[in-house]
Amino acid sequence: MRIHPIFFEMTANSPLHPRRRHSLRAQDARTAWLLIIPSLVVILGVTLWPIIYTFILSFFHAPTGINQARTFVGLGNYIEMIKDRTFWETIGRTMYFTIVSVGLEMVGGMAIAQLIHSHPWGWKLLRFSLIIPWAVPTIVNGAMWRWIYNANFGALNGLLMQLGLIKHYIPWLTLPNMAMPLVILADAWHMMPFVALILQAALAGLPVELDEAAAVDGANAFQRFWQIRLPLLRPAILVALIARTVDAFRVFDIVYIITSSGPANKTLTITYLTYLNSFPWGNQGIGAALSFLISIFTITMALIFIRLLYQPEETQ
Repeated sequence: MRIHPIFFEMTANSPLHPRRRHSLRAQDARTAWLLIIPSLVVILGVTLWPIIYTFILSFFHAPTGINQARTFVGLGNYIEMIKDRTFWETIGRTMYFTIVSVGLEMVGGMAIAQLIHSHPWGWKLLRFSLIIPWAVPTIVNGAMWRWIYNANFGALNGLLMQLGLIKHYIPWLTLPNMAMPLVILADAWHMMPFVALILQAALAGLPVELDEAAAVDGANAFQRFWQIRLPLLRPAILVALIARTVDAFRVFDIVYIITSSGPANKTLTITYLTYLNSFPWGNQGIGAALSFLISIFTITMALIFIRLLYQPEETQ
């Protein structure tokens, strides 16, 4: 049987032909790149260039002010910071803030997620109310807690006076040993709902059959949580842990609003030190070096968490 030549021509031009499909994909890719390039240029301009400029600036002594000459110092800014005692004290203080704050948020968030997952009376209202603290802007949250801690008319002093636990108002934010814990409390109240919502969503997606089978086998509630739910929640825990650790290590705004690094620098964090060097103290070179040291610390912590918690699924 003879096949007319037009059959081959129609087949080659058919959208289902492999060569035709490859051509269409290449055309779609070119069109996609043409549409993406303008946005990509803008994104790179507002993100990549400032990073490059800050990295270059970190190798200069760069005082602020008009007609101030910049001097190339190489690694001098980094070496100066590493040798500075204040830098290491600030790192330790920031690590303390990060560990305690994130620890409270993870434990409290897990407890709240478990409570919602058990569907007690009013659990939908509880889940909805979690959005309120998280939705409050950090600046507003800081101002609210500063008023709560106020020595003259603060709600904390008023509550403790009503309960008979104190006899006179206490200036909480001027106490060196109390300032940082109070800032941590304010931060944990603000961000704990974020962790709780992530973990509650992960709990809702777990297979019920495993929990029911364990209950039939005689496992109590704690055993079911520790041996079944918690291992399955590892990816969600990893996401919440990395997000909150990186954010907590870079804390600035809530410290700025509540204590302004006081009293006696007891709440001075590494990001606040970067701000002081870059603007009030007028040395942008050291400020740029500090910003990259912060990046190194946060990336290192994220890699440690991934190494400890991430377990890729085994392929059969």
